[in-house]
Amino acid sequence: MPPAHTGAPVIPGASTPSFPASAPEAHEPGRPGYRRLSLALFAAGLATFALLYSTQALLPAISDGFGVTAGQASWTVSAATGALALFVLPLSALSERFGRTRMMTCSMVIAVGVGLLVPFAPNLEWLIALRAVQGAAIAGIPASAMAYLAEEVKPKALVAAIGLFVAGNSIGGMSGRLVTGWAAQVWGWRGGLLAVGLMSLACAAAFLVLLPRARFFRPASLNPRAVGRTVSGHLRDPLLLRLYGIGALFMTVFGAVYTVIGYRLVDEPFSLGQGLIGSIFLIYLVGTVSSAAAGQLVARLGRRGALYLAVTTTAAGLFLSLAESLTAILLGLILITAGFFAGHAVASAAVSRTAKTGRAQASALYQSAYYVGSSAGGTLGALAYHSAGWAATVTLALLAVAGVVTITLYGSHAARTARIAALAAR
Repeated sequence: MPPAHTGAPVIPGASTPSFPASAPEAHEPGRPGYRRLSLALFAAGLATFALLYSTQALLPAISDGFGVTAGQASWTVSAATGALALFVLPLSALSERFGRTRMMTCSMVIAVGVGLLVPFAPNLEWLIALRAVQGAAIAGIPASAMAYLAEEVKPKALVAAIGLFVAGNSIGGMSGRLVTGWAAQVWGWRGGLLAVGLMSLACAAAFLVLLPRARFFRPASLNPRAVGRTVSGHLRDPLLLRLYGIGALFMTVFGAVYTVIGYRLVDEPFSLGQGLIGSIFLIYLVGTVSSAAAGQLVARLGRRGALYLAVTTTAAGLFLSLAESLTAILLGLILITAGFFAGHAVASAAVSRTAKTGRAQASALYQSAYYVGSSAGGTLGALAYHSAGWAATVTLALLAVAGVVTITLYGSHAARTARIAALAAR
């Protein structure tokens, strides 16, 4: 193909200069592409968390429906989060080869399709199995979304963009539980699950329409050894390891509290109905605000300062929730939710900024640790409640909070030691 005419004279025998097309710019706030990207991933986050935790608000009703204990019913949550933790790394590797948008699209379609089958599970075993398949499908979304944002958004806007994605998660978690709770009060727990499946179908349609194509993705060869080297490198990075531990421990707290809270509120002295228990999850809106504000917190306090604030807020909420007052419990849940989502947004954004190569694998390892924490927190929290009541669940959560504090203090010490060593070497 002849070169495009530029208006300059063409000299016979001379080489034709190359005029490359202008390189695409990364998305930033205020531009239409950034708005479409934010809305698409907001919809993805909403659908992901609505589906992932769709049975959580219904656990007391599922226990009654199948005649099982809290610990057995909690597997309908833990199976989904455990499968997500198991599959997030291999699916992130596939996204390095086939693309972030393709992986997110396939995952969304499968997860929503299974979500429309879940309400018709004939017994608890089938329900757990379908939920595990759904969790495995959802695994393709979080790590791919984080890597997509890191590649397509300008660095200065990355924390805010990830905060909006996490905000979508919080609204998804809230709306999914709210919808299932009230729908279950009218049509039973199966009707509640069908309602959240239909809601997620609408979110998936919005995601497919709005998501901008990837402009900076470069496919990598699907080489298991190369992936193993990348993963091994991430696991040898002390900062990434600390961030993975923080994500797992924060989610242990959150999984334990929100898996068990329905059982506490349906029992005496509260005796709340399924619809009101679902409405408790409106508190997730607090998480929407705190995760979206994570960028400002880091700018003011630094990453470790923001984490200290998040754990202090979470611990205060746990202590407050021990009171035998519904008002105190609600205030405690507000603090727990605000602290958790702020800490999660800060840690997940730090992973994306720390990893210079293999970002999908770095994010996948974070998501894997995060959902291992969710699965462990949900199951252990339910067992603790079944054995010794709410105080035992809170004790478990406080131990996880203490773990976050320990890791963050160690990180502060390591950073200070590194600075002193660097000054001494000059």
